[in-house]
Amino acid sequence: MKYNKIISLASVMALGLSMGAGVVSAAGQDGGEYTSNGLIEFTPGEKPVDPVDPLDPEQPVDPTDPTDPEGKPQPGTPGPLSIDFASSFHFGENTITSKDETYYAKLQKYKDKGTDQDLREGPNYVQVTDNRGTLAGWTLKVKQTKQFETDDSHKLDGAKITLTNGNINTVSESAPATAVKEIAIDKMDADFLVMSAKKDAGAGTFLTRWGNEDLAKSKESVKLFVPGKAVKKKAQYRTSFVWTLTDVPGN
Repeated sequence: MKYNKIISLASVMALGLSMGAGVVSAAGQDGGEYTSNGLIEFTPGEKPVDPVDPLDPEQPVDPTDPTDPEGKPQPGTPGPLSIDFASSFHFGENTITSKDETYYAKLQKYKDKGTDQDLREGPNYVQVTDNRGTLAGWTLKVKQTKQFETDDSHKLDGAKITLTNGNINTVSESAPATAVKEIAIDKMDADFLVMSAKKDAGAGTFLTRWGNEDLAKSKESVKLFVPGKAVKKKAQYRTSFVWTLTDVPGN
């Protein structure tokens, strides 16, 4: 009986060795491994970038210019580093007074791009896009070219614009640009910093908006102070702003 058990165990062991040898033999017949590659390359974006909704920067929009009779804003600048849009400021029609007064710019109006939907409102804003692919940083400044004046060159002496509640909005995953929270434009033809991106920051589209989803707050974020002693004519007073974007990185 013991002899039979030993023979049986030996047979099982022999069978196991035989099966193991078969597995090794099959593995030796595999086709092996081969490595292939993937590649994608990016070049600077040259196409103009649409203005976007200051409350939802994933949505392209058609904004209006309240100071233009046809309501059409200037097109954005070309190239991979671009100013896509900047609001124009309309302070309304107001009664002449001899008191100091502060007037507020109307909200920015816009509709979804290419649609006939009703206009909606959001905060005034300026939009910059960096599609250079260099992560070199940039700086945006603004200057008021002259004091408010009539067609016959009568100036609104002492009038001063202040942009308040400045903040950044973006959907970019880049390190963010930074916005100046309050800009008091107290000198004509002088540059004032609006927003900037340091090296390794500011890639993609960034907005500085004056206000946010709280439209009541946004309505008071762009203001014009006019001293009571300023002589005011029964006329329209106009000024202009120049927005300048350079490849100088922010601090």
